Amino acid sequence: MLFVFFLINSVFLINEKEQAIITQFGKPIGSTIVESGLKFKVPFIHTVLRFDRRILEWDGSVNEIPTKDNKYILIDTFAKWRISDALEFYKSAKNEIMAQSRLDDIIDGAVRDEIANRSMSEIVKSSDRVMDINDSGYSENRDGYEEEYVTDGARLEIINDILSNVDSKLKELKMGIEIVDVQIKRVSYNKQVQNKLFNRMISEQSMIAEKYRAQGQGSKQEILGRQIQKEKEVRSNAYLSSQNIKGKADAQATEIYAKAYSQSPEFYNYLKTLETYKKTLDPTTVFILSTDNKYLKFLE
Repeated sequence: MLFVFFLINSVFLINEKEQAIITQFGKPIGSTIVESGLKFKVPFIHTVLRFDRRILEWDGSVNEIPTKDNKYILIDTFAKWRISDALEFYKSAKNEIMAQSRLDDIIDGAVRDEIANRSMSEIVKSSDRVMDINDSGYSENRDGYEEEYVTDGARLEIINDILSNVDSKLKELKMGIEIVDVQIKRVSYNKQVQNKLFNRMISEQSMIAEKYRAQGQGSKQEILGRQIQKEKEVRSNAYLSSQNIKGKADAQATEIYAKAYSQSPEFYNYLKTLETYKKTLDPTTVFILSTDNKYLKFLE
C-alpha cells in the first residue's frame, strides 16, 4: 500500500493545453516541460506548477494621452499574448495575475510613447484613403471612435511600432512572454476636442444640406416651369379645338337656317319672332310701341 501511495504521488499528467515546471522547496529545477503525457517527480519534495500554453488576452484601461500636436485623445487598447517559457515566466511574474499587471505597465507605456510621437490625424485616420467630405460629410466614425481591426495605412504603422517596442521590452526583461498582437480597440476624443469636432461636423453637414436644398429648389422651379408651359399648351390647344368646333357648328346652323328660309320665308320669320318673344318678354317687361310695329304683328 505504501508503494502504491508513493507511486501515485510520483507521477503527473500534462495535457496539450499546458506546460509545467517542477519546483523543489519553492525553487524551480530543470527545464520547462512542454510535451504532453505522463511525467514523474519526487513525491513530497517536488511540486508541479502548471501554466497555460494557449493565447491569453490582455485588455487595458482607457488612457487619456497627449498627441504630438498637443491634443488629448482617449486610447483603449487590447493585446494577445502567451507564455513562451514557463520557467522564465515563473521567475519574473510567478502567475498570470502578476503578468497582467506587468503587461499593464509595459503595453500602456509603449502606447503612450507612440501616441505622443504622432499627430491627431495620423492616429484617427485608419487608412491612407483620400477622405471626401463634399458628398458624405465628415469621414470619421460619428461617435468619435473606431472598433475595426486595421489592416493597412497609417494606423497599422502605429500598431506595428507598438508591437515591436513591447516585444523588445519583454525580451529585455526575460519574462518568458511572447506578445502575439496589439490592437487599438477604440480612439475617442476628450470633451473639448469632441465638441469642436461635432461643431465642425454640424457646420459641414449644414453646408451639404444647404447645397441639396438649393439644388432641390432649382429642380422644383424647373419642374413648375415645365408644368406651367404644358398647361398653357393644353389650354391653347383646347381653345383652338373649341373654336374650330364652334365655327363648324355655326356654319351648320347658318346652313340650316338658310335652307329653312329658302323653303318658307314666312314660317322662318314666324319662328324667329317667337324666339325673340321668348328671350325678351317676361311679366315685368314693359314695351311702348306703336300699334303698327312689326314686332307685335303675331300678338294681334
